[in-house]
Amino acid sequence: MDWKALAHRILDGGEPITRNEALAVLESSDDELLDVLQASYLIRKNFFGKKVSLHVLKNAKSGACPEDCSFCSQSKSSTADVEEYEMESADEIVAGAKEAMDMQALRYCVVTSSRAPSENEMQTICEAAAKIKEQNPQLELCASMGFLTEEKALRLKESGVDRFNHNLETSANFYPSICSTHKFEDRVETARTVKKAGLDLCCGGLIGMGETLEDRVDLGMMLKELDTDSAPINFLDPREGTKLAGQERLTPNDCLRTLAMFRFILTYAEVRIAGGRETCLRGLQPLSLYPANSMFTNGYLTTGGQDFNADKQMIEDAGFEVGHLVNA
Repeated sequence: MDWKALAHRILDGGEPITRNEALAVLESSDDELLDVLQASYLIRKNFFGKKVSLHVLKNAKSGACPEDCSFCSQSKSSTADVEEYEMESADEIVAGAKEAMDMQALRYCVVTSSRAPSENEMQTICEAAAKIKEQNPQLELCASMGFLTEEKALRLKESGVDRFNHNLETSANFYPSICSTHKFEDRVETARTVKKAGLDLCCGGLIGMGETLEDRVDLGMMLKELDTDSAPINFLDPREGTKLAGQERLTPNDCLRTLAMFRFILTYAEVRIAGGRETCLRGLQPLSLYPANSMFTNGYLTTGGQDFNADKQMIEDAGFEVGHLVNA
């Protein structure tokens, strides 16, 4: 396939990539990889230039989640050794925002482990959001708190939250293989609720759980249907104590093909390299910046990661630059 011609067709004529073409990206050979990445970069550059937006995570409530997601070390089915603590205070969350600003972050992402936010958790996040916006109005704020009603979504927006994260994780077909305590459709409903409330939708997935290539394409197409504004792409880094502890990691080349596929499908959206990038992409991390235009820095919810200084150096060495989204 002429990958560059595909990119130009998408950009010039507005004709979207087909399901078969997206699958062909994932099935492309290692010999084609650089051509695939270059073509995906044409789309990335058109919408985002050479900027890389940084995002910093805050695990505001850790462990003891009542859901049984097989990949998650915080789920009720996990025996992984993770720190457990109740909801942090609004002041602690606000302090984390200052740290995010010091790392030149565009967004500060506050996450709680729960099925859905309790009233106390809602009050804490809303109080923190109002203070953060008062002190740092330019810092964008994202919350990830599980399932959301329209009333709670509107409260978050009114308090100053800009975006809500609720990942689909995988395709509708594969989802029952990784979770039994809720349905794929429940996640889709929350994603639609977020958009209806006027919040930006951050919605991505976790790749490498044993799903097929077709499942990955189905996820990408569903994210497009939901009009997601941002798609964090995580790569499974199997954790001891979880049901997927023995799963084999993806190869760096498979990760890069996957990122390229999401860029071809989600042309306009922020594609973010997220959890597992260090262990799965390894020495090829810089190449991920060709399809992706954003990344988490300074670690994840329950695991560490490459720190801000190393990420900043990597971005600059690859010829990119840290900065806000050019179309934000």
